[in-house]
Amino acid sequence: MLPSRSRWLLLLAFAACPFLGCESDPADKQIPPLPKASPVTAEGEPGDSAKRAPDIYQVKFETTKGDFVVEVDRSWAPRGADRFYELVNQQFYDGNKFFRVVKGFMVQFGIHGDPGVSRKWRDARIRDDEVKKSNTRGFITFATSGPNSRTTQVFINFENNQGLDQQGFSPFGRVIEGMEVVDSLYGEYGEAPSQAQQRIQEEGNVFLVDKFPKLDTIKTARIVGGPDGEAPAKGDEKDAAKPEGGAGDAK
Repeated sequence: MLPSRSRWLLLLAFAACPFLGCESDPADKQIPPLPKASPVTAEGEPGDSAKRAPDIYQVKFETTKGDFVVEVDRSWAPRGADRFYELVNQQFYDGNKFFRVVKGFMVQFGIHGDPGVSRKWRDARIRDDEVKKSNTRGFITFATSGPNSRTTQVFINFENNQGLDQQGFSPFGRVIEGMEVVDSLYGEYGEAPSQAQQRIQEEGNVFLVDKFPKLDTIKTARIVGGPDGEAPAKGDEKDAAKPEGGAGDAK
């Protein structure tokens, strides 16, 4: 039997229980608007901007807690790197909530705040990549509900979760700057939001703002390193996650 946290990692939106409670939201609830969607995000379909990603590129995330930078190495997980590149170029992650923050384990995001956008990507699965890097602190990996089921959700490891390697979770990049921001993301709700992924998919940020108002948000995610971006960020060894960590218990 898998450790409990590992089992939860497999419970993604497209595999969430359809029998979750369906409380209605107050009609007068004031919901902050999502960032203005780009034409691609608003009208594009999965694959519209799909192309081979650069061998190395960086993505800067501006969040409600500060900024962090992820560096992607395509040689680690080519399909994952290409999909992440496509999603960032479509500004998919703008407005996303960090809906699953489990201290000592991981932080997960990648369900769009607009249910209409989420529906377009829900079945846009990509094939698995070979696991070449370990799920140690600061490494970013696509979540999955089983073989060849990756779509848009990703997670960043807070600690050394090597037990996920044997389950097929293949890291495609790592946080090189601002890991202290990732560490500070609001996590007092624990697993509660992730257990309502069916409703997050169906109602988006309207549901999350109502039920889990303290969750942190991605303001923007943009390419900053590589041929399509600005000048690469300079990693700070003090803030960056180390490529390899010490031995740790699998979660």
